[in-house]
Amino acid sequence: MNFTHYDLGRKERGQIIEITLSGSAANVRLMDSSNFQNYRNGRTHRYSGGLARKSPIRLVVPSTGNWHVTIDMNGLRGTVKSSVRTLPGALPDLRQPALSTVPSLVHKDDYFPDNDDNGEKEYDVFISHASEDKDEVVRPLANALKLEGLRVWYDEFELKIGDSLRRKIDKGLANSKFGVVVLSKNFIKKGWTNYELDGIITKSVSGEQIVLPIWHDITKKEVMDFSPSLVDKLARNTASYTVEEIAIEIAEVIRES
Repeated sequence: MNFTHYDLGRKERGQIIEITLSGSAANVRLMDSSNFQNYRNGRTHRYSGGLARKSPIRLVVPSTGNWHVTIDMNGLRGTVKSSVRTLPGALPDLRQPALSTVPSLVHKDDYFPDNDDNGEKEYDVFISHASEDKDEVVRPLANALKLEGLRVWYDEFELKIGDSLRRKIDKGLANSKFGVVVLSKNFIKKGWTNYELDGIITKSVSGEQIVLPIWHDITKKEVMDFSPSLVDKLARNTASYTVEEIAIEIAEVIRES
């Protein structure tokens, strides 16, 4: 069997191989070393590609390893010339700076008021959220923050039957260093969330608390329409960061403080 063979060497998963043909259509195959040996010996084999009638052809490397490209005219008429190249890979995803590197988020101990004198419990993080977002984001975030060793005000951790909701929220807000606001479509519709947000923003403006918005399933326009002051604040988006990544970053900021 006549074929043109290109030994690509080691390629990483996701790299793109571009094959350019001039002349007739041709059979193009991208194969790992094992399947290339089977192909060369006329045995059953697996490949990416097929009959290429237009050029160039771009094939994605399915997994990291040694890869081969073959081009043949079996069952076809005419002749073809070919060339193969690996396209430059995409740049890494654009990521915002780590929270612990942002000066406005890292402060010395004396930045925060000392609440020990009033005998009330202190918290590292207060989480403001809509109940509809508990399962997907908020509960996993609260648990991840606790695993990082942080003291977390989260209603499921703090509220008991008979507690005054407003009083508990007020105490949590007053005694927390970091206010996490999970902004979502559900959050915008709620009354209690607006009450909590007002408290967080007030303490942030007065320098008593750091606010970190977490955007969840919400657009910049929706945030702008709801609260223009929050659009420009450094935020994390659950579309770009996992809950675990966000928790680790918050823990790093708290430790820096």
